[in-house]
Amino acid sequence: MQLSEQEIIRREKLDLLRQMNINPYPADLFPVNHTSKDIKTKFEEGKKVIVAGRIMSSRIQGKASFASLQDSEGRIQLYVNRDELCPGEDKNLYNEVFKKLIDLGDFIGVEGTLFTTQVGEKTVKVTDLKLLSKTLKPLPLPKTDTEGNIYDAFTDPELRYRMRYVDLVVNPHVKEVFVKRTKLFNAMRNFFNDKGYFEVETPILQSIPGGAAARPFITHHNSLDIPLYMRIANELYLKRLIVGGFDGVYEFSKNFRNEGMDRTHNPEFTAMEIYVAYKDYNWMMQFTENLLEYCAIQVNGTTEATFGEHKVNFKAPYPRVTMTDAIKQFTGFDISGKTEEEIRNAAIEMEIPVDDSMGKGKLIDEIFGAKCEENFIQPTFITDYPKEMSPLCKEHRSNPELTERFELMICGKEVANAYSELNDPIDQRERFENQLKLADRGDDEAMFIDNDFLRALEYGMPPTSGLGIGMDRLVMFLTNNQSIQEVLFFPQMRPEKKQVELTEDEKIIINLLKENNSIVLSELKEKAALSGKKWDAAMKSLSKHNLIKVLVEGDSKTVELK
Repeated sequence: MQLSEQEIIRREKLDLLRQMNINPYPADLFPVNHTSKDIKTKFEEGKKVIVAGRIMSSRIQGKASFASLQDSEGRIQLYVNRDELCPGEDKNLYNEVFKKLIDLGDFIGVEGTLFTTQVGEKTVKVTDLKLLSKTLKPLPLPKTDTEGNIYDAFTDPELRYRMRYVDLVVNPHVKEVFVKRTKLFNAMRNFFNDKGYFEVETPILQSIPGGAAARPFITHHNSLDIPLYMRIANELYLKRLIVGGFDGVYEFSKNFRNEGMDRTHNPEFTAMEIYVAYKDYNWMMQFTENLLEYCAIQVNGTTEATFGEHKVNFKAPYPRVTMTDAIKQFTGFDISGKTEEEIRNAAIEMEIPVDDSMGKGKLIDEIFGAKCEENFIQPTFITDYPKEMSPLCKEHRSNPELTERFELMICGKEVANAYSELNDPIDQRERFENQLKLADRGDDEAMFIDNDFLRALEYGMPPTSGLGIGMDRLVMFLTNNQSIQEVLFFPQMRPEKKQVELTEDEKIIINLLKENNSIVLSELKEKAALSGKKWDAAMKSLSKHNLIKVLVEGDSKTVELK
């Protein structure tokens, strides 16, 4: 393991601490009785406090120093006076340990009394100090100059997501997103519990991946010697519980779909699904808009939220637009009564990519996604989906070509999906069999037949309405984050590239590419201003380590970061 100069110095300090019989990682409890927030909100001059956290800045000034300590609630200033900390003859705790061996990022615990400095800063005058944990890597702390300009900020998204533990320390505002995330989950639970609905847990490992049209992750159970699938949805298990006699059940479930990754999709995500007996999708629309209005207020204190350039208002009620009307409005094409071939030809005329594996439902879904979704900014219910798109949904009571289904669209994205649930076991079997035909045509997202679920329906399920909400996406809207990675503590990442020690010449080229991402080769060479020999060596090394790629189009050559 190759260590940086700072890492080597910190390990040397670690050895010196141990030589002084100071344990840099003590096991005993430290009796914290205040947080930085407590101190500031309930400040009393002269009050004794015990606090702990990381040292985030320090100003060493001979016999007296100032430092900033960060805990889970914020920061508080420390005043460390040599003679206050070390009243006896031995001044090592201040002169050697605090001044020389404690680094930024180290965890310390302090006891002291509160006072206010001449400039009005609430401060802890330290009377005792203990090292609680020595850090071996320096934190990437941003620096602010006298004009307020920030340098060396930890803003690279890949590094932030990969090292969220560092992101949370040096960018404390990030924590607020996850505080709001928890507030959202708690608000939703309270809303359901107040209505008497019951929170449950269902299997994550399933013998048949059901409840959604998605590609599953597959694993193998050694003892049973059978394939198992990671859950893509929990719908079919929750409906089994309605069969079993529960009137209302809900679950916050971790789901897994072996599909693409982008700004709104992560292969592991959190969904909430709720099923209520004796209800239909009309009731569920009103329930959903009331739920989201309540949650928005609990999370942000208002029904309004900012998402990018849009102001979104979650106040009920929300508009209702049928899918047929939406497609007709934005494309001029009426899907009513059309055959699969007619819909396919219409999609091709609209320059929407299609293939032979797509059935009627998927073709309609592609048209709606390409031409309609982006137009719905304020919360809007898209209702009455064609039957081919909804194999688990009850046939529409007034049009047998449609189903009683809605999706909630916000800022062009689906946030919720709900049905009047199909409870006719014969109809459900036929729908599953139609899905098998799609699978035979190459649709790898077509649903499996779940014979146990069909058996459950044969024992009878009452009229039921179900709702699913993508929790990660809803958090995005309530916290103004354009990327799902921002609202997940640990989003899925590509394998970390082996760190390569770059030469100064190679760093010049990489930094130029970071600024522009893609540069014409001749322009990059000119900006790098390296001699021919240095340029050739640097480019050869960067290509060898797979850090750059050169794209050739005719006589033009461009360079990109990999």
